[in-house]
Amino acid sequence: MSDDLDLRERHGLCNLMLGLGPDAPTLCGDWTAFDLAAHLSVRERNPLSAPGILFGGPFEGFTEALMAREQKRGFEAVVARVRNPPPGPLSIPAVRSAMSLIEFTVHHEDLRRPNGLGPRNDIDDLNEAIWQKIKQLSGLILRRARIGDISLQLHATGAVDSSHRVGKGSRVVEIRGPAVELLLYLYGRQASAEVETIGEDDDVATAADANFGI
Repeated sequence: MSDDLDLRERHGLCNLMLGLGPDAPTLCGDWTAFDLAAHLSVRERNPLSAPGILFGGPFEGFTEALMAREQKRGFEAVVARVRNPPPGPLSIPAVRSAMSLIEFTVHHEDLRRPNGLGPRNDIDDLNEAIWQKIKQLSGLILRRARIGDISLQLHATGAVDSSHRVGKGSRVVEIRGPAVELLLYLYGRQASAEVETIGEDDDVATAADANFGI
């Protein structure tokens, strides 16, 4: 069940953080594993971090200050806080899953990929759950993307084997791969997502550079 999958991703990420150490690189720009842990901790434990996470800009500096203060606890302590969600709404499995499954799946891969760990082959249940999330959020995918008359034909391969059209553009880019790889593509990790893209070269290039909305 997806209510358990978010915990599996959370714990898998925390275990990997401890295994790789605080200075391990991530796909999140200059962030290290320690920075990523601090981000996840303040995201769940300090509502004041939300504007900087969601909107950036003038709020970003304040959120960075919250992360720096969190890091004073030490790497292992921060990872322990990430491993154990705080009391409140996150103690309700359905709420926790809704808030955390995508976040922890993406960040788990953010830490895996630059550290020599490729796509996982034993996550059919996760791929199925992520595919449902992608379809639910499809209305947001093109929200910020400036891709003109291009629509996306997403095809989840493997155990899911299902397609979903996003947008009404007449120029179609088909993106094929396991659902977790599609998620990475739609979360700005196009260069690291192991997918197959099919379409006119210019359209494929536009999609690869797009800032999608989820």
